[in-house]
Amino acid sequence: MRQQVSTKGPAGRRFKFVGDTIAELRKVVWPTRQDATYLTTMVIVVTVVVALALWLIDLGFLKLMNVILLR
Repeated sequence: MRQQVSTKGPAGRRFKFVGDTIAELRKVVWPTRQDATYLTTMVIVVTVVVALALWLIDLGFLKLMNVILLR
């Protein structure tokens, strides 16, 4: 069961929030530079591939609409 911490007014709650936030950030396992670089590269590659696929689909629909509407 959690123990209630008494704080006086909104200022005390803000400082408790900041302290709790810092405590949680110390528990985080941050990725290594190599992991961060690899994941960033993967996000860029996937974004480019999806953008190209959507562009090709859009181009196909454009040609289809031109065929249908401009008989």
